[in-house]
Amino acid sequence: MTVYFIGAGPGAPDLITVRAQKLIERLPVCLYAGSLVPEELIAGCPPGARLVDTANLTLDEILSELRAAHESGLDVARLHSGDPSIFSAVAEQMRRLDAENIPYEVVPGVPAFSAAAATLKRELTVPGVAQTLILTRTALRATPMPEREDLATLSQSRATMVLHLAAHRIQSVVDELTPAYGPDCPAAVVAWASRPNETVLRGTLSDIAHQTRQAGITRTAVIIVGDALTAGAFPDSHLYSHARVRDPG
Repeated sequence: MTVYFIGAGPGAPDLITVRAQKLIERLPVCLYAGSLVPEELIAGCPPGARLVDTANLTLDEILSELRAAHESGLDVARLHSGDPSIFSAVAEQMRRLDAENIPYEVVPGVPAFSAAAATLKRELTVPGVAQTLILTRTALRATPMPEREDLATLSQSRATMVLHLAAHRIQSVVDELTPAYGPDCPAAVVAWASRPNETVLRGTLSDIAHQTRQAGITRTAVIIVGDALTAGAFPDSHLYSHARVRDPG
């Protein structure tokens, strides 16, 4: 028996890996967050599969389901939106499974920020403009942030920054980032990336909060800030440069 932590992607049912799809189609137990995982993915589970919506379950209740499957010798698809490595809350589940010697594997998925960048048609690391990507969040309604990871500190590099779980307090985000990035720094908000109800807002730190409030966006969105969003005058990547010495092999 194995628990498979599967990245279910940002929302579009076809934005998952081949490995993930094959596992979903054959595993007899599926745990998923109904508010985030598309119904089309759940519909791909095999006939008779046990389907458990974990949206309103506690960690203990989720582990009880995983333990019961283990005791019955049944493999489990544990679906998490986006990619399990980013803000997925799988770490505490894996810690519990380690303590009980229940085997598990992790299957990567497409993260929300990747889907948002695709929608924006922008590379987030542009030569000569931005070569660092910061993925972070805010802490008002969530687990407190570690020391030295406040936005004022992180913004000092002016790297491309992506904020998850922060749309509900975007004005505070803007207030904290503006001193380092400046009010004219490009900013974008992408809500429900890759889904039919996807919403895209583009602007600067001076107006993106107003746009977001006007659109009524408070959740399931990423905020992206940085010059890479609008950069046009930048050098070609060294990867394709004629000056790069190539090994004739």
